[in-house]
Amino acid sequence: MPSVQKPMRYGHTEGHTDVCFDDTGSCIVTCGGDGDVRIWENLDDDDPKSISVGEKAYSCALKNGKLITAVSNNTVQIHTFPEGVPDGILTRFTTNANHVIFNSDGTKVAAGSSDFMVKVVEVTDSSKQRTFRGHDAPVLSLSFDPKDVYLASASCDGSVRVWKIADQTCTTSWPLLQKCNDVINAKSICRLGWQPGSGELLAIPVDKIVKLYKRETWDSQFDLSDTFITLPLNVVAWSPCGQYLAAGSVDGSIVVWNVETQECIERMKHEKNYTICGLAWHPRYKQIAYTDTEGNLGLLENIGDGRKADDKVASEVTKDYNGLFDGDDDDDDYLNGDLSEPQSSPKAGANEDDDDDLMPTSGPLRRAVIDDDDNSLDIGMIKASSSLLEKEDDDDDDDDQTGGFPALPPSSTQKPFYDGPMPTPKQRPFQSGSTPAHLMHRFMVWNSVGIIRCYNDEQDNAIDIEFHDTSIHHATHLPNSLNHTMADLSAEAALLACESTQELASKLHCIHFSSWDTNKEWTVDMPKDEDIEAICLGQGWAACATSALLVRVFTVGGVQREIFSLPGPVVSMAGHGEQLMIIYHRGTGFDGDQCLGVQLMELGKKKKQILHGDPLSLTKKSYLVWVGFSAEGTPCYVDSEGIVRMLNRGVGNTWIPVCNTREHCKGKSDHYWVVGVHENPQQLRCIPCKGARFPPTLPRPAVAILPFKLPYCQVTTEKGQMEEQYWRSVVLHNHVDYLSKNGYEFDENVKSQSVKEQQELLMKLFALSCKLEREYRCVELADLMTQNVVNLAIKYASRSRRLNLAQRLSEMAVEKASELATAPEDEEEEEDFRKHLNAGYSNPATVWSQLPVRNVQQNQEVEDAEEADACEEAEETPEVHRQRPNPFSRSVTSAEVTTPKSAVIASSSQGRVNPFKVSSNKKDPVVPSANVLDTMTKYSKKTSLSGSRAVNKQSTPVIKPLIPKPKSKQASAASFFQVRTPNSSEKTVEEREEKAGNEPHEVQIAPEENTENRRPKTGFQMWLEENRANILRDNPDLNEAEVIKEGMSRFRLLSSEERMVWTEKAKGGTGGAVNGLAEDKKRKRPAAEEEVKKNQEEKLEASNLPKKPKPFDQSTNARLSAFAFKPS
Repeated sequence: MPSVQKPMRYGHTEGHTDVCFDDTGSCIVTCGGDGDVRIWENLDDDDPKSISVGEKAYSCALKNGKLITAVSNNTVQIHTFPEGVPDGILTRFTTNANHVIFNSDGTKVAAGSSDFMVKVVEVTDSSKQRTFRGHDAPVLSLSFDPKDVYLASASCDGSVRVWKIADQTCTTSWPLLQKCNDVINAKSICRLGWQPGSGELLAIPVDKIVKLYKRETWDSQFDLSDTFITLPLNVVAWSPCGQYLAAGSVDGSIVVWNVETQECIERMKHEKNYTICGLAWHPRYKQIAYTDTEGNLGLLENIGDGRKADDKVASEVTKDYNGLFDGDDDDDDYLNGDLSEPQSSPKAGANEDDDDDLMPTSGPLRRAVIDDDDNSLDIGMIKASSSLLEKEDDDDDDDDQTGGFPALPPSSTQKPFYDGPMPTPKQRPFQSGSTPAHLMHRFMVWNSVGIIRCYNDEQDNAIDIEFHDTSIHHATHLPNSLNHTMADLSAEAALLACESTQELASKLHCIHFSSWDTNKEWTVDMPKDEDIEAICLGQGWAACATSALLVRVFTVGGVQREIFSLPGPVVSMAGHGEQLMIIYHRGTGFDGDQCLGVQLMELGKKKKQILHGDPLSLTKKSYLVWVGFSAEGTPCYVDSEGIVRMLNRGVGNTWIPVCNTREHCKGKSDHYWVVGVHENPQQLRCIPCKGARFPPTLPRPAVAILPFKLPYCQVTTEKGQMEEQYWRSVVLHNHVDYLSKNGYEFDENVKSQSVKEQQELLMKLFALSCKLEREYRCVELADLMTQNVVNLAIKYASRSRRLNLAQRLSEMAVEKASELATAPEDEEEEEDFRKHLNAGYSNPATVWSQLPVRNVQQNQEVEDAEEADACEEAEETPEVHRQRPNPFSRSVTSAEVTTPKSAVIASSSQGRVNPFKVSSNKKDPVVPSANVLDTMTKYSKKTSLSGSRAVNKQSTPVIKPLIPKPKSKQASAASFFQVRTPNSSEKTVEEREEKAGNEPHEVQIAPEENTENRRPKTGFQMWLEENRANILRDNPDLNEAEVIKEGMSRFRLLSSEERMVWTEKAKGGTGGAVNGLAEDKKRKRPAAEEEVKKNQEEKLEASNLPKKPKPFDQSTNARLSAFAFKPS
């Protein structure tokens, strides 16, 4: 007759449960997390005898009337059986013992503990103990050799060891298991077993197979496996005869093999898919008692009496349509925050109503054949069953002799089986930065603001809030009477949420500690049957996603805002500033993959959606473990394979992997737990977890910093390394453009520094390509460069005697100059748009060292009104123009930002530069190609980025805004490449220019003989002539350059109409209105200022530049062109 699976009985509370039979098999003995040992006469016993042995019982063993238990007070106790009278303590450990066993004759007991030790104790004399040391982690399980020569042990350190009992030495060791730091984190408790009687074979469950090792030689004999097993095996048990071996898995599967034939004879599935943690064979009958981690007891009878289960049929049974859309995943431990790895296939549930006598496999396996309904009949199945029964009668004698189990013949009339990809159980919702909810001490959230811990033990149920920066708020201790399980923390508030119970609704609780009134807390109840599944905080708002597929947005003060529906169940949420990111299930994934979607929206005054449910990229067979934003506001997420991905706004809002944390892990079972991402500096903040996926609350974990690394090819080569560095710099500085575009404040030094870094890398790649004679690649690289660096590339190509390349780059430089000539019109339009945007966006709290937007806008207005700045505007791209620092701002000191001495690498915000101008002394020889790059690392320690833009452009400290706009940009760019003849006066200017590179703050005055040809004055220059005396009166110690800076600052304070009047006056318009305006201004100032203005006018005339073309440009071009194109 086929095997029978009895209905399970509730035996103990939730937790690890152990089982064994007494010597005669008359009763079943179990122990569990409630600290009781129960004695069952049979499975139907409604009143089992109970013996209380402690607070928790981890393992039990019974032989010769002695009941041995490992309990939570770190002892191994003896009780008489069946009376249950305490009979003393056998041994003690410093932590609890995890497994206890008897030897074959019941004279010795072995116990393995979490303090890494194994002890063998005489039952009659507990003073006779042997201690086995060598494991580096808690001991999982033990097994006595039937001949009492060896003892096998498995440990969390990943090893299985065989000890010689007599001399307490380790005979052999196999690294078979995954390492972990504690028993609760182990994927399998690895209950191993020696073959009874001879002890020839040692069975060890390793992942989804059972390895059998031969005695003495310790060689692997063979492996037992089955397609029915889809998750790691947890425990094995030999039949008393040593012929059969049973194994139970973490998903509730039980498989029995005939060891001699290596054939699977039984397959059974737990009715609720709970983890099998205990197996015991009846001493005389073919019965197996089993227990699960929920405290239930089950019994499987008539093992081996049926026919052998066909492997193919069994594999198809687990893939029938009944299992495809099994929505009952309440008991599924997959990704519920526990330590189990992701499943690659769904857990096929069992249903007793689906028993099919036509399929004599183990227990209540589901029908592999798909009927139209429960009342329909399949003629083919009836014929198959009748022929099967006839064959069964014919083969009875053979079966009895050989012990074989013929396979079920397939029927040609059966409907086809479903043999396609299997659906993946959906990942459960989680809070980023939290540890599993079942832990007594856990992190509810750990982010860049602070840490929220939850303590739920016998003494206290409370929540602790700790801030990294105590100036935000002091640490807080809260009672957790509502059993909050979710939390988020920002610089404004702490948000908590709890699930609903039978009496109470799901609640959202906010502690708004930045509120200026006295009522700092508010609570909102969710509607009936609607549970909060994910929460997050932003700047001025809070949001929660519920089981009703709704997202509810609140203000931080408690006002309900928008409500919108999600296309699928939420997985996680994150907020930053005005950005809200939601990850949800787009559909059902297959073959271990999750099918997730992402929505990204902005909840400011102008609400818009950035990502409209786009698919979320995950590594194959992985799941999401962290989602959030960088400190600069860029969305990021991490999957279970340790891949960190970041939104690349520069390439159409795609996701790019920026780090692989697994590359930094030392062991396979080690992981990094991410707590924060920073783009400037480039840092991934995470906590290393040895043997686990998350850290414990105590001791306080230490945060490690990992570098970013984009997965570019051949990063071991110089070329690949520089390519990776360049694109990493581009990707991780996209946030500057985003902040600028949306009107946020940002540190302009960051942008200029990143541009300089990128251009240096491009120039190095250019030089490398030149050495490799890859001229086409050189042109491709030059297309990524700014105009100034293209000019440097032309110079490098000329010195390298690559005239064809230099000519092509020269044409590219002309094109770039002509493209930039239209920049001012575009800039004016984008400036107005930006002002409009700035009214609707607030400033994020995570961007530090910010320059006021007001100053940038005022600077823009001045430059729009004056022709002096128009010369620069034509040379700049719109993106960089908006981020250019104030050239006369005192907020940027020379020590903070440095610029290249020779100006070979410059920010793209700089203006035109002569491509053939040599900034070093004329006596310098032609240096090798490698030395050209040496100047890229030489910086002037005195020059600030904002105060020396003229140095970067022409290596002269003359303030650029005083130079009028040239008439034709194309003509100017084309004139870069004309050969000019040097003269004596140019040499003098170049010598002064060289000195100016060392003293950038000293304004150099042009020769007097050229002053009559100077260019027309600008509006600012005329205003400065009128007001110089006022400036010198207020600041008598200022030199000429500082006077001009101060004048620019005051000129900026004028209204745009007043500035326009001065500009019109400079152009030659009527000056009556200007004079009248100037007179009004004079009346408002003290009369004593009048005398100083005369001195100011005299000095200003000497500070103006000559009108004719720059003579040093002609000299430099002539020299370098003559060298580059001279016949060789």
